[in-house]
Amino acid sequence: MTIKDLKPSAVWNYFYEISQIPRPSKKEGKIIAYLLDFAKKHNLEVKKDDAGNVLITKPATKGKENLPTVILQGHVDMVCEKNSGTVHDFDNDPIETVVEGNWLKAKGTTLGADNGIGVAAALAILSSDTIEHGKLECLFTVDEETGLTGAYALSKDFLNGDILINLDTEEEGEVYIGCAGGKITTATFTYKPENIPANYFWFKAQVKGLNGGHSGSEIHKGLGNANKILNRYLWELSKKYDLSLAEFNGGNLHNAIAREAYAIAGVPYNKKEEVIVALNTLAPEIEAELKSIDPNLKMTVESTDAPSFIIDKDTTNNLLNALYACPHGVLGMSFEIPGLVETSTNLASVKMKEGNTILITTSQRSSTNSLKDDAGDIVNAVFTLAKADVVHSAGYPGWRPNPDSKVLGVAKDAYKKLFDKEPEIMAIHAGLECGLFLEKYPHLDMISCGPTIRNAHSPEEQVEIPSVEKWWVFLLEILKNIPAK
Repeated sequence: MTIKDLKPSAVWNYFYEISQIPRPSKKEGKIIAYLLDFAKKHNLEVKKDDAGNVLITKPATKGKENLPTVILQGHVDMVCEKNSGTVHDFDNDPIETVVEGNWLKAKGTTLGADNGIGVAAALAILSSDTIEHGKLECLFTVDEETGLTGAYALSKDFLNGDILINLDTEEEGEVYIGCAGGKITTATFTYKPENIPANYFWFKAQVKGLNGGHSGSEIHKGLGNANKILNRYLWELSKKYDLSLAEFNGGNLHNAIAREAYAIAGVPYNKKEEVIVALNTLAPEIEAELKSIDPNLKMTVESTDAPSFIIDKDTTNNLLNALYACPHGVLGMSFEIPGLVETSTNLASVKMKEGNTILITTSQRSSTNSLKDDAGDIVNAVFTLAKADVVHSAGYPGWRPNPDSKVLGVAKDAYKKLFDKEPEIMAIHAGLECGLFLEKYPHLDMISCGPTIRNAHSPEEQVEIPSVEKWWVFLLEILKNIPAK
């Protein structure tokens, strides 16, 4: 079985077409062109703003002209992550999909179901001449994954709808009515490159095999963070031996939990065996800590060529201490919504940069704006004490839940009618674009829903095939039952 054999065929066919189009964040030109051509092909009104956001409008079906206009919204960009052994050019290569039982996956890369499946569903509705609905505006935003810049750039006169259904959540049977706001905090160390010491054993230490995952919706799972694990090993060595650090690189995206990291370092040659002993002692301990959530963790160390320079001792000590002290994970749970993470922080990446600098990227999320800022200030304090330069992004707002939402009532009734049970009404710790939409269009009545997606933002991303069909019929039932104005 392949993706082309799956039902509902219209959704999966459009998802296949989208998967053939490279669409990294900030490089959405090809998918934008596809959307404009789609609208032209189906004789639908379309417009594009300067940021690249596309709005395709479809008239109401017969007898539904008196319904309020519904906006269906998804983002066209995808997270581009691949396993270290996978050869794939995200700027040019299509995503290769594979069906495994009830799940659709990609071969060694992210799948792009986040949020390609939402885009595909909107296109399937736009292209249909049998689905009942009032007037539709389908909004396709750009660059959601690396800063929500499409939603930020949306003008206050781009949309005319009254109700917005966001198609970017990842659990069938759940309807979301709120989300966290977020910000990015970066810290930059500037080091002095120094000559390598004589008679040293040089080694490359690696952490790999972790699941990674979404730093919002999966932060509560306790997934291993490669940056934290690698730093724990180096920190122990630095306290016992005269460690020289030449390189530390780990993680990639601000909204993904780091899956892989490596460092190049050295110790006096007579301490060579201690490097192996330390790894053989620490690795089983961390494997035991993570055995239930990250069973494929691998920590390795191997000899390597001498580097061309090392990082000065003061910066090395400051870096390793700051990475150890920097919080990662859940900082607080919501008192209002049971089980909801209220505040968290993610130690996302450590990167060697030009100009003898090391850039640390972290991200903070909270459904309470003051606690989001507080989390950023905690991280700020850690790195300021370590003599790094710290910068905060402007951040984005959360979406405050409205339990009295009319479209929420429609969704609850539709789900009950179709499946004889109530959907779960949730708020999500991940950042959705809804908060930004509400800032510019405060009248909007909003919900968010989607099929079941696992391990978003990692090469283990997969979408549950039966959940797509359930979500699809649920979405159509909502559109058919939107109350008249």
